[in-house]
Amino acid sequence: MTRIALIHALAHSVAPINAALMRDWPHCQRMNLLDDSLSADLAAGGGGLDAAMTARFIALSDYAVSTGADAILFTCSAFGPCIEAAARRHADRPVLKPNEAMIDDAVASGKRVGLVASFAPTLASMPAEFPSSCALDTELAEAAMAALDRGDAEGHDRLVADAAQRLAERGAGLIALAQFSMARARPAVEARCGLPVLTTVDSAVQALRRRLAA
Repeated sequence: MTRIALIHALAHSVAPINAALMRDWPHCQRMNLLDDSLSADLAAGGGGLDAAMTARFIALSDYAVSTGADAILFTCSAFGPCIEAAARRHADRPVLKPNEAMIDDAVASGKRVGLVASFAPTLASMPAEFPSSCALDTELAEAAMAALDRGDAEGHDRLVADAAQRLAERGAGLIALAQFSMARARPAVEARCGLPVLTTVDSAVQALRRRLAA
């Protein structure tokens, strides 16, 4: 049975990806590793994405591989360079950044992409992962993460949809939700904007299946 390691830096990322895998790939075996101090330390502004942070990601990926993981999916989109280092170390199996599959899907659409994030550091790192040829606009759904933290899921979805609407008004032709925790807001964003909406969760599951099948 295919074993997928899911490595999380936010507790809110656990449920969306497990639900998507249960729905779209029920026969894969899932393991979940959560270290929410990763996101807390990054948000606190300490060393940023430095050598110490990279070493933590490599240690997590080493552990996942030691348990027999056939592939690793990281689920927090603010740690691109650290994940790339882990992918180089374990080049014999798929190691995916959470956003790379969605970025591929967004670029392939040919539309102007409106990227919404609820975790501010994501907007410091993720836009650089889009090719320069992609028309990209970004918006922070400020306070959406705090709403989710206090259990106000509807408030979270409304704030994400508000941010998406601002992007639509500026000419976005497609909305991309930058974090796994935001996938739950997809129906609200679609209803508000009337635009195609991509989530990191759905794109990542499809990409994992393709890569392991190949």
